[in-house]
Amino acid sequence: MEPAFLTISNTLTVAFDPIALSLFGLEIRWYGLLWLLAAAQFAYVARRYAPRLLGQPLDAGLRDDLLFAVMAGSLLGGRLGYALFYGWDQALRDALWILRFWEGGMSFHGGLAGVLLACWWVARRKQIPILRLGDVFALGVPLGLGLGRLGNFINGELWGRPTELPWGMVFPAADAQLRHPSQLYELIAEGPLLFVLLLLVLRRPHVRSGEVGAAFLLGYGALRFGLEFLREPDAHLGLLLGGLSAGQWLCLPMLAAGGVVLYYARRPAS
Repeated sequence: MEPAFLTISNTLTVAFDPIALSLFGLEIRWYGLLWLLAAAQFAYVARRYAPRLLGQPLDAGLRDDLLFAVMAGSLLGGRLGYALFYGWDQALRDALWILRFWEGGMSFHGGLAGVLLACWWVARRKQIPILRLGDVFALGVPLGLGLGRLGNFINGELWGRPTELPWGMVFPAADAQLRHPSQLYELIAEGPLLFVLLLLVLRRPHVRSGEVGAAFLLGYGALRFGLEFLREPDAHLGLLLGGLSAGQWLCLPMLAAGGVVLYYARRPAS
């Protein structure tokens, strides 16, 4: 990947090398390090808020299962989702391309599907209500998403649409135009902003199981849908039906799912 360049008043340019360090010929990239950091913060957040969300402390066994589930679910689901939603033609031409993670290409919505399946698996294995465990997963995800967007920015990928705003940035892999740093917009919105929103929901009196998870689905779906208007659509897909991007279309079922979860969370007890 070409490094991203930040241009301020057309005089100052800062480059970002996507490779953090090289050891004996092995390149260690910032994106991989940030992914590991995201997993670590998920483990911390899950342990910190489990007593409130689950009604019990997070024991070592459940902690390890949650961490494995979120790592495996996000990695496998993200890659398979990217192949299905964005790289279907390439996957048909070369099925082994799906396994070449190092070539890039991950889908948040695919990763979310993988994490939801992993959440269901852990809930059944540990005999924990799915809505309660879903709240734990939801609260642990946003800050990790923010770290992922930082990785996108360092890699100089997923750039925004052209802009004349003074904080516009040049991404050489795209062209020489100033563009929205949409990765940074999403870093803030999908990371700390969404995390604070979920904490506010959690701290409401008499919050019900499932409400934090519903807030995540609705909050992320709405924020991502809006920010997609500032993000350049994938070149091989462009804008789809209704002038919406693939990411926006994928947010619509996510918003619908959030509404369904909220309904079940708030339904009167039978």
